Amino acid sequence: MIYFGKETFYVKSEMESTFSYQYHFVLITEEVGNDYWHLIENGAQEEAELQNVYLEYVGPTRSNNEEKLEILDRMISAHVDGIIVPGIPGEQFNNLVKKAVDIGIPIITIDGDAPTSERDVYVGTDNYLAGVLAGQTLVAETKGEQYVGVVVGTFDAPNQKLRLEGFKDAIEKETRIHLVEVVESNITEIGAIDATYSLMKKYPQMNAFFGATALDGVGIVQGVEEMMPKNAPYIIAFDTLPQTLDLIEQGKIQATIAQNPTEMGRQAVSSLIRVLNKEKVNRLQYTETSVIHKGDIKNGEIIPLEADHEVNKR
Repeated sequence: MIYFGKETFYVKSEMESTFSYQYHFVLITEEVGNDYWHLIENGAQEEAELQNVYLEYVGPTRSNNEEKLEILDRMISAHVDGIIVPGIPGEQFNNLVKKAVDIGIPIITIDGDAPTSERDVYVGTDNYLAGVLAGQTLVAETKGEQYVGVVVGTFDAPNQKLRLEGFKDAIEKETRIHLVEVVESNITEIGAIDATYSLMKKYPQMNAFFGATALDGVGIVQGVEEMMPKNAPYIIAFDTLPQTLDLIEQGKIQATIAQNPTEMGRQAVSSLIRVLNKEKVNRLQYTETSVIHKGDIKNGEIIPLEADHEVNKR
């Protein structure tokens, strides 16, 4: 037993030593287990494998800025070669980014930016324009007085602030559309359900919703169904998780704003390599955003653009 144990350990160690990576990158997620962030991870892992990069995927089990900052600090102290992280508001994040950059570790913000920091690149959606697109879609597809409730992930998230700002600007001149209240879901489905239930109980006239994060649209539908209104409200969601697409096909969600998280992950890894190679890199890299309707989906899948289905690209 001792002999075979020794031999097994030896072979494993020898095999591990044969794997050599050019770089060690870290992707810090908003929260582990989040389906949307798994799509970002998938894209990043695909690109990392192509580029001979070891990619570590870490984050809090539930979205928590303090935990993300602690992880960021640990990764800097570990002297990894590059870090991909969602932007976090506040001076502490900016100081940690400066600490990393000062010792030669490039930082790329993803999904949400921190433009006042010294990060090298932002990769992700133009969140202000995504909010504008959501507002324009609601204006175009509704008639009469609309009393809108907005569900955001967290009030302090930079991407949520920009989406809300864009949404407000898009509906501002429409006197028939009234933004009643903005509430938090804490980036959870149950949070979105509770928020929707509370809004409809507080404002019986509520007849439209905008969910600004991936799980909000699904939660809004469940919250609405608990209240059982006579007329179903207009709902515009965010992202293209399978359950969101199913609800669009069922007619329970009217549209969703589609990001491209897989491409975000790919571009982030590619950009880190280019920064380390001292290549010129665009500091703002916006990925594609579009509006998805029922006609753009078949059997739970988005129909490719090549099939001549119209998708409002922005």
